[in-house]
Amino acid sequence: MPTDCSQQFTFWSIGKQEVTARFDGGRVVSDAGLLSIREMDKKLRILAGLAERLPDPRSQKFITYSCADLLSQRVYQILAGYADCNDAQALRSDPLFQTLLDVSPDDDQPLASGSTLNRFHYAYTRRQADMPPEERSVLLEQQAALNQRLHIMNDYLVDLFMRTRRQRPSYVILDVDATDDPTHGQQVLSFFHGYYDQYQYFPLLVFDGATRFPLAAWLRPGTVHASCGAVQVLAEVVRHLRQAWPDVLILVRGDNGSAVPEMYEFCEREGLLYAFGYATNNVLKERTETWLSDLQTFSYWYGRGQESVQRFEVIEDYQADSWSQPRRIVVKLEVNRQGTNRRYVVSNMSGHPQGIYQGFYVQRGDVPERPIGELKNGLQAERLSAHRFRSNAFRLLEHVMAQALVVLYREAAASLPEVARAEVSTLRQKLWKVAAIVQTSVRRIWFHFSETWPYQNLWVRVHQAVMQFVEQLQRGAAVPAVILLTPM
Repeated sequence: MPTDCSQQFTFWSIGKQEVTARFDGGRVVSDAGLLSIREMDKKLRILAGLAERLPDPRSQKFITYSCADLLSQRVYQILAGYADCNDAQALRSDPLFQTLLDVSPDDDQPLASGSTLNRFHYAYTRRQADMPPEERSVLLEQQAALNQRLHIMNDYLVDLFMRTRRQRPSYVILDVDATDDPTHGQQVLSFFHGYYDQYQYFPLLVFDGATRFPLAAWLRPGTVHASCGAVQVLAEVVRHLRQAWPDVLILVRGDNGSAVPEMYEFCEREGLLYAFGYATNNVLKERTETWLSDLQTFSYWYGRGQESVQRFEVIEDYQADSWSQPRRIVVKLEVNRQGTNRRYVVSNMSGHPQGIYQGFYVQRGDVPERPIGELKNGLQAERLSAHRFRSNAFRLLEHVMAQALVVLYREAAASLPEVARAEVSTLRQKLWKVAAIVQTSVRRIWFHFSETWPYQNLWVRVHQAVMQFVEQLQRGAAVPAVILLTPM
């Protein structure tokens, strides 16, 4: 219910001045900092390019909002911290979000409601609604759209990664990991996982190890093995990378959940270098016992006062029963104040074991662990509240597309350490979640920021860096012709 703007509230006094509140401040928005990231998105046609690829089974005569409108509305709500479709009810007439979607705040044209966004996720269509379900051929088109758009969005992530590189990389690291996604209610294919002690989904994610750029995101049922589908997902990512960069060196990292024979054989067949964590067993304990005993002796006599003493070794001829051939096991042995510790990594990489373990494998602590945490906490990717599985899979990809925009935004501001290393929550707090008064004229839509905003100079520098980044990409510097951007 609207408040009478003539109402006035007086709270307390500061000297002779009364603290008073009125509802006559004009149109004020709270997320005006998103204008910069939207400018980058529009000039590079990131969300618009994806929307053009998505199948749309809706009846055209009932359409008010295009795929691009709905996708953009969802992604920018997520960036602003409004992860639920229901949030659209309060934001559909917000002047900032209207402007982000190219709707003038003066127009009596609200954005999509939460119900419309939900129908978009379900690929709902009114076509042939007057016919019995068994006679509606459009239902097959709807089911196809639900499947196709998951493949399309995953393919688009790799394409977007390649066409936004300012320099062709000499190598690409693919970080593969699964993460728990707790569910609530009666979501389809949500199951109880004993290790996590919860009902959940179990999505599989792939990131670029150098930039944290998301390259794949597949929602999976809650109790599948961590490696389920990983080879197929990697195969698609590798295929896209090599279509554009045939000679690029590709390396793969993962924890012991991905350490299965099918994965090793795929990497070896495709010429990929890999390092996967490997679980301990009695054979490995027996073969490393002498090394550990020597390290304990060394620690006793020479390691006093040190937090830990480590040793790195290699077993060149280890072969598990399920393996078709022997493989290399990198061994890390450690003696610390809590006792002893042994860790194993199976790898086809040559070189010193310490370099493989510390210089490559343990960097997983940065990628994929940090982007997964950012995706779940900063971008609230755990808010998958649809009933149907494929609708939730699509929602997960909307959150991942928001993360892709964040990564590009940080890459553009690489010269500004306070932005290049910032988490989503920090970017939102400092640069995006800023109030502005909106005024319109015949020729302009004005957003008036506060002159006392402490981060105004940083925001201006970031915006300038973003525009320079966009200009470099539009010039196509060092980008292969097959993935050149089309200038606006």
